[in-house]
Amino acid sequence: MEKVNQTSSVSEFILLGLSSRPEDQKPLFILFLTIYLVTITGNLLIILAIYSDPQLQTPMYFFLSFLSFTDICFTTTIVPRMLVDFLSKKTISYAGCLTQMYFIYALGNSDSFLLAVMAFDRYVAICDPFHYVTTMSHRRCVLLVAFSCSFPHFHSFLHTLLLNHLIFCDSNVIHHFLCDIGPLLKLSCSSTFVNEIVIMIEGSVVLVTPFLFIAFSYVLILIAVLKIPSAAGKRKAFSTCGSHLTVVTLFYGSIFYVYLQPLSTYTVRDHIATIVYTVLSSMLNPFIYSLRNKDLKRGLRKLMGKK
Repeated sequence: MEKVNQTSSVSEFILLGLSSRPEDQKPLFILFLTIYLVTITGNLLIILAIYSDPQLQTPMYFFLSFLSFTDICFTTTIVPRMLVDFLSKKTISYAGCLTQMYFIYALGNSDSFLLAVMAFDRYVAICDPFHYVTTMSHRRCVLLVAFSCSFPHFHSFLHTLLLNHLIFCDSNVIHHFLCDIGPLLKLSCSSTFVNEIVIMIEGSVVLVTPFLFIAFSYVLILIAVLKIPSAAGKRKAFSTCGSHLTVVTLFYGSIFYVYLQPLSTYTVRDHIATIVYTVLSSMLNPFIYSLRNKDLKRGLRKLMGKK
């Protein structure tokens, strides 16, 4: 706390949340508690189904299990804090705010990198099926997951460190329901030039690179699928990618809406898009992957049958 006092007179922040009206707090609490419970249950079922069914011990489901685990952690970083704020004082300590921001960026970008790895897996499966087993060996899959879950922490640490050097001496009211870098930079009474340059260059690279990798993978997949002579073969190839494409569109569409704009234009309207990629996408992922996947549905039925 001594370091905090040396650089900032602000010891806590006030999160205004989604609504300031008292009558909205309990309905919002019930809504987000329901979303959180569905998210945890759905993603846990996906993980348990994958690890209890030998037929799901493939690279695609290995990556999906880690995506589900990351989604659980990602949502847990955000929603429990929201639930507390709905029913009590909407304050968060300076250290607590920076900690939440750190994990939001670390886990959110882990999701992003895992989606890119899953796109690579689909590319190899469709475009180079004869070398799939050797290319997507267990050792390589573990390394890809390790990189996807560790590299984002360096990115997050950089931005948290830079933010910790700013001075907050006036308002401590954050016009958001979580500690995000845009609203926090608006509150600083010291220069945010370095922060904005790093966000513009390093942040954009970390955010856009996985998306470009996914887009490039699917262009190659599309070219390969169009060369398949039978309509049934094309449908089968596309069906293995449909769920992943849906998740990618939902996740990146909302993220780009929020972050690929100048920080000065960051407004309350971005709250809905933020809810989509932080809360709703984690809840919907298990439904999207299980509803369009016969193998996973069979695994879930077997799991529920055992229980």
